Amino acid sequence: MIETPVETNFHIEVSCQQKYYDGERICGDVFMSSRIKEENRVVAVLSDGMGHGVKANVLATLTATMALNFTKEHKQIERTAEIIMNTLPVCSDRHISYSTFTIVDIEMDGMVHIIEYDNPLAIIVRGTKIFTPNWKIITLESELNKGKQLRTCSFYPRKEDRIVFWSDGVAQSGMGSEKYPFGWGIDMMTEYVLHQVEKEPEIAAPRLGAKVVNMAHVNDFYHSKDDTSCAVIYLREPRKLLITTGPPFNEENDKQLGDAVRDFQGKKIICGATTGDIIARELGEKITDSFEFEDPDLPPVSYMPGIDLITEGILTLGKVNEILKRYTNNSKLGKGPADSIVKLLLDSDEITMIIGTKINIAHQDPNLPIELEIRRTVVKRIARLLEEKFLKEVKVTYI
Repeated sequence: MIETPVETNFHIEVSCQQKYYDGERICGDVFMSSRIKEENRVVAVLSDGMGHGVKANVLATLTATMALNFTKEHKQIERTAEIIMNTLPVCSDRHISYSTFTIVDIEMDGMVHIIEYDNPLAIIVRGTKIFTPNWKIITLESELNKGKQLRTCSFYPRKEDRIVFWSDGVAQSGMGSEKYPFGWGIDMMTEYVLHQVEKEPEIAAPRLGAKVVNMAHVNDFYHSKDDTSCAVIYLREPRKLLITTGPPFNEENDKQLGDAVRDFQGKKIICGATTGDIIARELGEKITDSFEFEDPDLPPVSYMPGIDLITEGILTLGKVNEILKRYTNNSKLGKGPADSIVKLLLDSDEITMIIGTKINIAHQDPNLPIELEIRRTVVKRIARLLEEKFLKEVKVTYI
């Protein structure tokens, strides 16, 4: 029996943490995710290619790409699986084509659908307990894939649900050791996840995934015997952030900008000295400058009561864009103004940007570097990266 829908006002935090097969420079597991804004959906896929290294990565990439695209297009589960299995190249050594997959399709105002082929069973953590949906087995009937089985389930999500899915590298970690002769196994993996959630009820998706992957690495005595991946989807209260940069086109809108900043419920960033002066005046506050140059390329940050971060404008935003473009799970952020903005962006879910449209004469100086772009262009690039690469919800308003 399928439950009835409950509350749907939540943010979907998606993350996948990985460790490669020992000695490899490329992962044989591939994770992909996409937010379909028009349909209010999020789709995530984890695929494990046979073996490891480049060959496994090619198999997994092909599988994950097809699974993601077909799911976005609402193709039937059986048809999706048949196309994937029939398309994969055949291994010259074993004469089989093989790649596993787990697909999670979340309708923000509807149901969650999970489809699995040969990956360890996904778990749903509701609060601090395991929620077990009604799993069904679908047996393929085509001549090429006759007898192969898919697992699938559908359920209505609730706030604070976590969906955890993984590759064989997690389940089989420690295999052959005295402690785990048959591998870590789904029961002990589940127990470990529940223990982490009990210890830290608001544990973020990247942190929980990293803990699972690191524990699997420990089980293998710090030499991973397989590509190891743990994906976590966490449905939680949205974290909100406001960024404002640039003075309003008309000075009479200064009060509107000040009111928007004062009334915003969440963290707040101001980028630009003029913008900061306007908001400080409207809020009746004073800005305190610092003289600690954490980034030699950028002016130091400033401080004002009620504001989480004040930085220089266009140069800092340009560097934020560059950091976001290069950012991966292995990236380390520094303490500079742009790094601090990126940290706040990545820790937020719903990001509101208020962009002043008054032209800054300084930015039209032909002696300035050619890559110094106008504010609106940089902001659009940042917004696109946040939406497409990091699955953030971004709202841009011009004033």
